[in-house]
Amino acid sequence: MKVCLLNDSFPPVIDGVVNVVMNYASFLQQDHACEVVVGTPHYPDTDYSSYPYRVVPYRSYNTTALASGYRTGDPFAEKAVSELADFCPDIIHSHCPASATIIARILREKTDAPVIFTYHTKYDIDIRRTVKLRPVADEGIRLMVGNIEACDDVWVVSKGAGESLKALGFSGETHVMTNGVDFAKGRVPEESVSEVTKGYDLPQGVPVLLFVGRMMTYKGLPLILDALKLYSDAGHDFRMVFVGKGPDQELLERKAEELGITDRCIFTGPIYDRDRLRSWNTRADLFLFPSTFDTNGLVVREAAACGLASVLVRDSCAAEGITDGHNGFLIDETPEALAALLGSVCGDLSRLHQVGQNAMDELYLSWEDCVSAAYERYEWVLEQKRAGLLQRRKKDPSDLLVSVTAQRMAEHEKLRRIGKELFHDFRETAIGMMDNIQEAEETAERLFELSPEEFTEEFYKMFRR
Repeated sequence: MKVCLLNDSFPPVIDGVVNVVMNYASFLQQDHACEVVVGTPHYPDTDYSSYPYRVVPYRSYNTTALASGYRTGDPFAEKAVSELADFCPDIIHSHCPASATIIARILREKTDAPVIFTYHTKYDIDIRRTVKLRPVADEGIRLMVGNIEACDDVWVVSKGAGESLKALGFSGETHVMTNGVDFAKGRVPEESVSEVTKGYDLPQGVPVLLFVGRMMTYKGLPLILDALKLYSDAGHDFRMVFVGKGPDQELLERKAEELGITDRCIFTGPIYDRDRLRSWNTRADLFLFPSTFDTNGLVVREAAACGLASVLVRDSCAAEGITDGHNGFLIDETPEALAALLGSVCGDLSRLHQVGQNAMDELYLSWEDCVSAAYERYEWVLEQKRAGLLQRRKKDPSDLLVSVTAQRMAEHEKLRRIGKELFHDFRETAIGMMDNIQEAEETAERLFELSPEEFTEEFYKMFRR
């Protein structure tokens, strides 16, 4: 099976969805003998040749200041789209509803491969955060939902994620496909934990609380700080470790200082080394994740892999599969509720560790198992397509635009290839008209980056010299 994975982010950017795409690519290739190509926006000064699978970067624009460190991909980057089409995928799987899914739809026009889309997170919140004008944000969300509805099979990472998508106006069917964990199951040896955490003020017997993720207020981080203030005022000691980075980090650090708890809060910054993250999850006594934004909470499963129990907001997506007091803890979404829980459970660390062991036994899901389930669904989609039973997509007004764009790209690619063949046919003549071969090679490299119209103009201008 040939699988094309598309996402609007990839290293050097690291986030939960990037982690998903990289694990899909690795285990599809390793365990299922798939040929894999990944399409993603290009980041300057990045080497994409070191991966065990092919990565095709496409043109992007610098929107890092506006979009929390992310670049915006150009879905009409003809050269890269043509390269992805030449791969002739059997399955096209998009993991972001923006440019990645537009490219997926263009590729479907070119290759007739079905498009699968996974809804990972509540993108509408990011849209409203970035776009302040409500009518414009509403239109952006409507276009996003239409883009998703144009796909052939829509996956969600939790039941709650599906409900969230439907609340935005999505009218199709969804299939729950949970994500896995790339942590090995089990706690890290004590000597490794000591090496990673040395130099930090972590007294023995004092509860260590942990958060891992982007430093964003909508992940419940102000709630954590307010709860810790209440917990501290009740006479309790603690250490709160925040691992990650994000646009709200300075705001959160100032808030901790204003609350008078900054001496017990540790902001480590991002940690990309997975073994070091495992060590922090092993050292902590409780994972705090009061987020109603996240649709799955992969970090909760990572914590469980290390025997670390989590505190979650009752009825949130991340709380699916959690039994209160058995393999995790559930609270109302208030600082008072979190402070009360900390007061009732942190005095008995042995109990916390037992709940963590239950989380390890019951919540852990390996990426091998997750990707195997995805591969089986790929096969089902292809069987449905061959039998003519693939669910009919809801028609979207943008379908015509995508179809015309795909045709235009195909025509331009054909012209570009003809021009390239002509250039090679007359290369010797071209070299003879130039001062030296280096000039010819530099000209060739420049010409191949031009659009078909620019190529033709420059090509004949060169011969008129």
